[in-house]
Amino acid sequence: MKNIFLVLIIGLLSINLFSQEVPQVQIKDLNGKTVNTKSIVENDGKPVLVSFFATWCKPCIKELSAFNDEYEDWAEETGVKIVAISTDNARSSSSVGPFVNARGWEFDIYLDANGDFKRAMNVGNVPHTFLLDGNGKVVWQHTSYLEGDEDHTFEIIKKVAKGQAIK
Repeated sequence: MKNIFLVLIIGLLSINLFSQEVPQVQIKDLNGKTVNTKSIVENDGKPVLVSFFATWCKPCIKELSAFNDEYEDWAEETGVKIVAISTDNARSSSSVGPFVNARGWEFDIYLDANGDFKRAMNVGNVPHTFLLDGNGKVVWQHTSYLEGDEDHTFEIIKKVAKGQAIK
């Protein structure tokens, strides 16, 4: 009986994990304008990749730079939109804009200086990347970064763009 209960709990947790909607939290764009997270993940029914990062995080920088290198091709093939969320605190968040500009990242960057969005999405460590389907539901997530992970990420994006299930 305990095993059945455990299997049911694990099943319910995994269903919740992969049908999670993005919570509505107020964050800021690089110009200091307050925006709701619900609005930044809208993409006309196409996938959205949301990546939490920090300027001090070397794997984050490598991952987002790899995404940026491929972004134009990925968007052309799948319509994916990439959104990066800085988790730098209020004291260091003013350096995020110059940091991003120096790297030439082409996707949208937002500031979560208070960590409200990070907490709402249960992000413990960065980098932490979520893929949302065209309905805004989390269908896949990935933590950490190793060179080449972007290729696997793109394979998942292509499946989601075609409406295929992620295994």
